[in-house]
Amino acid sequence: METLDKTDRRILEVLQQNARLNTKEIAHRIGLSVTPTYERLKKIEKMGVIKDYVTLLHADKIGKTLVAFCNVSLQLHSQLLLKKFEAAISQMEEVMECYHVAGTFDYLLKVVVDDMRSYQHFLTNKLAAIENIAQVHSSFVMTEIKHGTAFKLA
Repeated sequence: METLDKTDRRILEVLQQNARLNTKEIAHRIGLSVTPTYERLKKIEKMGVIKDYVTLLHADKIGKTLVAFCNVSLQLHSQLLLKKFEAAISQMEEVMECYHVAGTFDYLLKVVVDDMRSYQHFLTNKLAAIENIAQVHSSFVMTEIKHGTAFKLA
């Protein structure tokens, strides 16, 4: 497996700050010519290091004002029931992130909705409809202090 060198990491740092940059702009920022920058970028993409190119939105500017973290415990832990839960959660547009965790709870969900009424609808009509849920504990975000998307690569 190929590894990332210092220049590859610099390309990734620049892209994490602004994925809209074209190859010429990236090359200028890292001090390399366009062709080698393009070749390195294609190599990095082929390696699967870049997961996707996305646009990040301000949730509150599109009406998504309530963020909740839900700790979910399941009653039973068979492989089939875990997969069923994960498949159901993966289809829910309100769930932005889902992690299978170790500790007191089985899963941690990040849920983003318009308001408390929307959250109640999500909880009672979607989440509670999944079989095998033992309990759900919700924590609501009052203020977002830090929300990062870029990894430190140096």
